[in-house]
Amino acid sequence: MKTARAILETGLADLNIPASPEQIQQLTDFIALIEKWNKAYNLTAIRQREEMVRLHLLDSLAIAPFIDGNRIIDIGTGAGLPGIPLAIVMPDRQFVLLDSNAKKTRFVQQAILELKLNNASICHDRAELYQPEQAFDAVLTRAFASLADIVKLTGHLLAEGGSLWAMKSQQLEAEMAALAAWHITTDIIPITLPGTDVQRCLVKMKLPIEERLWEK
Repeated sequence: MKTARAILETGLADLNIPASPEQIQQLTDFIALIEKWNKAYNLTAIRQREEMVRLHLLDSLAIAPFIDGNRIIDIGTGAGLPGIPLAIVMPDRQFVLLDSNAKKTRFVQQAILELKLNNASICHDRAELYQPEQAFDAVLTRAFASLADIVKLTGHLLAEGGSLWAMKSQQLEAEMAALAAWHITTDIIPITLPGTDVQRCLVKMKLPIEERLWEK
């Protein structure tokens, strides 16, 4: 049976994501932190380290080749997913990780400190209430809400020309139909998780910010 580190290294190669030995160590250290804190904070229902690598780390990292922009926010980050893995492999980009759960934001803050991530910060707030001083080039969500609710709750965080990115399962027909009246440009990118038969997709949304029809 492959070790968690071997699964990670093989998955990174399959995803064509370059990672230094130091970054691979940070990623494995992150999983160890989740394991340690999970006992008290119930961060994730997944308990086996190898499955954490596949369904948390590689699931998060699978979107890395597609995300553009330098200032990125991860909405509903939970245990720091996908924000922390992305911050590790994208050290030249700035990440804000937002969640309304105080226990989870305490964990993420500790993880950022222990992993020495200078390009990541945590924010304890609700997405619809958060008013940053500077808007974001990319807004990321993972298992957060329907596409329509993602637009309503996070659209105000986008800089002009920015994109909303939603990590989703393959069943999107009803959610896509709900966006039709808002003139939102969408692109659906299929994602296959390495070492699994899990199929996901990444939905990229470009909003007509000047109209803001979803707020009417």
